[in-house]
Amino acid sequence: MTTTQRRRPELAAFLRGRRARVTPADVGMPPGFRRRTPGLRREEVAQLSGVGVTWYTWLEQGRPINASAQVLDAVARTLRLDPPEREHLYRLAEVPFEPDPERMTQTVGPEVQGIIDALDPMPAVVYNSRYDVLATNPAYRDLFTVPQARGLAVPNVLWTLFTVSEETCPLVHRERELPVMVATLRSHYGRHVGEPAWEGFVRRLSAASPYFAELWASGEVIQPGRRVKTFRHEAVGEVRLNSQSLSVDGMPECRIVVYTPEDDMSRARIALLRQHREPLWPPTEEGVHEIIRMWQTENPAS
Repeated sequence: MTTTQRRRPELAAFLRGRRARVTPADVGMPPGFRRRTPGLRREEVAQLSGVGVTWYTWLEQGRPINASAQVLDAVARTLRLDPPEREHLYRLAEVPFEPDPERMTQTVGPEVQGIIDALDPMPAVVYNSRYDVLATNPAYRDLFTVPQARGLAVPNVLWTLFTVSEETCPLVHRERELPVMVATLRSHYGRHVGEPAWEGFVRRLSAASPYFAELWASGEVIQPGRRVKTFRHEAVGEVRLNSQSLSVDGMPECRIVVYTPEDDMSRARIALLRQHREPLWPPTEEGVHEIIRMWQTENPAS
């Protein structure tokens, strides 16, 4: 049995079940007489959705008919489907699903914030697919706070990296890392072509940074993945970190990015930042090596 043959009965059962739970009163219709079930009739769903009765009947019967995204959205509104149910309808009908662009996540709940806070002293951040910064932990702010970017009203890591001067940019090897980030951005952009928020962001950043405009015009696409990145900090010097992305249930197109030290020197310098979080002071090279010796004494097996 093909995938389509398996999905069509599921689609039929799903539509019947959701139709049965919507009453005429829910959609502003009189109850009528001799109604055998509390839910809507097929012809009522078709009328409210602006589709033909025969077409909707065939859809609910699981027949192999084509459905567009616009028609499925109309049916979803009539049946009062929530976002997960709407996505399920699309999957069963074998129509490419695109999340509502207006529902793009811009905040995180206390549970996710608690998770990344608990990762301290490892830097952690929550990004959406546009690299908007949704949440950070203290270690991330220790390492990646850029004084030159404090006056920017754009909480977006790409905006920061492309608009601050190269001397103050926390990312070492910009010529290697920034193209990867832009290619990752473009891989997500495909879902949002034409959306004002995305088009405006790309347009404004292109105007602010010729280098971004050049990379964007290249058209390169890549998926996010594990990388070793080198960052610099005025207080402790260079730090080499592994970056690992983790998806978050219930937050489409969002990920937690966690940075773990690549070597002993980087681990010691991250510890030094935490120890001297308030205030941050530039240590001597001798002081850094002392921290390393202390850390190795306390962690002999590492």
